[in-house]
Formats: sequence, structure tokens, C-alpha cells
Amino acid sequence: MGEEELMDDLLEGQESVEEADSIDAERCLTFESGGMVMYMSTSYVIEIINDHSITALPIVPQYVKGIINLRGSILPVIDIRLLMDKEAEEYTSKTCIIVLNIDSVSIGIIVDRVRQVIDIDLSEVQPIPLRNRQKLCNGMITLDSGEVAMSFDAEALVQSSSDAV
Repeated sequence: MGEEELMDDLLEGQESVEEADSIDAERCLTFESGGMVMYMSTSYVIEIINDHSITALPIVPQYVKGIINLRGSILPVIDIRLLMDKEAEEYTSKTCIIVLNIDSVSIGIIVDRVRQVIDIDLSEVQPIPLRNRQKLCNGMITLDSGEVAMSFDAEALVQSSSDAV
């Protein structure tokens, strides 16, 4: 699925969630990072970009990859794989930056691969046991494919990145 198709699904999904009020569903973007399948509400997603030049910053944590200039706006870019204490891997053609707006804070996150936009029934999301909890994950759900997807905690991302930058 290409970036344009994903963005069309993101925009199209805003109306379908309103129509599906009978169930507690939310339109979510699924993606992969650090060997985990994750999802987040599409309401946070501004756009998905590939091959963007990142300017490194001195004296920041390793997971802060730098900043990008996106149409005149300077955005910090976080590699969530590193933020979750996973091993660094070389970026591939599927690696991309998801540009987010979380509580009026714009930030980019580097993910291994964007998957698709799906509807998640929020009543089916299970809490993560404390001993297994990862940074930035606050719930989990089993997808139709049988895979377990973790709920990406965008608010926790903003909190951790504001402490670092």
C-alpha cells in the first residue's frame, strides 16, 4: 500500500468512525518498529514521508535522530525503536517518518514500516501486564491475522521527547 493510499484511508476513515458510533471503534494506523506491530489513532497522523534529510543535533539522546524542515516547520525526529531500547538497524526503503500532531506538538517518528489503516474496537483492547510493559505501549489487541498489536501511547512520546530535546 502506497503513501497516497494510506493518506486517503486516513482522511476517508475520519467519517467512517463517526458512522460507526454503535461500537466503540477508532480508525488506527498500523506500523512496525523493533519487531513489534503497533497502532495509533489516525487523529494524530498528519502525513507519512520517505527519504527526508534529517539534520543531526549535538548532545541529545541516541533516540533523537535530529530535526527535519518540513515546509518551513522544524520538527524533532525520534527513532521509536531506540526509544524502546531495541537494537538499532539500518534504514531501508520501507523505513519512513510518520509526522504527528499530539496536543499541538508536532513531531516525527521513524518506523520500520507502515502497514495499513484499520478500525480497532476499543472495547477489545487489553491492558499490558506490568512486567511485560514496553515504553510507549499502553494496550494490546489481537488482529484478524492472529498477530498481537500494541497500542502506541502518543502522549507518553511527547512527554519523553520534551524531556530530551
